[in-house]
Amino acid sequence: MSIVLIGYMGSGKSLVGRDLAKKMKLEYLDLDEYIENQEKKTISKIFEDHGEIYFRKKESLYLKEVLDKHTDSVISLGGGTPCFAGNLEIVKENENTKSIYLQTSLDELTKRLFAERNKRPLIAHITTIDELKDFVRKHIFERSFYYNQADYKVVTDQKDANQISEESISALF
Repeated sequence: MSIVLIGYMGSGKSLVGRDLAKKMKLEYLDLDEYIENQEKKTISKIFEDHGEIYFRKKESLYLKEVLDKHTDSVISLGGGTPCFAGNLEIVKENENTKSIYLQTSLDELTKRLFAERNKRPLIAHITTIDELKDFVRKHIFERSFYYNQADYKVVTDQKDANQISEESISALF
């Protein structure tokens, strides 16, 4: 079985994914890292050079590739991945895959993301915490329809990666 982690950027998908994979003795893959390795450039550079539409097409292609080639793994998706190009359906149609939505509150996301916004192309231009909060609020509103279709949901606020991993394992079994 493969486990796909979805949620907004900053929800802890990569951190939890590594921990969960270790606990379950599965391979770990971060889709964004996989894309960067395949494209031989950072996500930021892909956005800069080719734009979001190009990136989303490649993201969908690589998601299919990862699900086909890496069974028995934990896969962290980018925050927008399930919301574009039928990617959520690709995940849900794979009968050996379970998805978990790492749900994080607006306040917690804003706090986490403000400190690291320069590393994230979608929010690198944002200069104030209020502006970031408005941006995240709008995205969460748009994306929650997709996120809430995950097989399971784990709330991440006030929890460390170990606690979230344990709750994820309990949800799966």
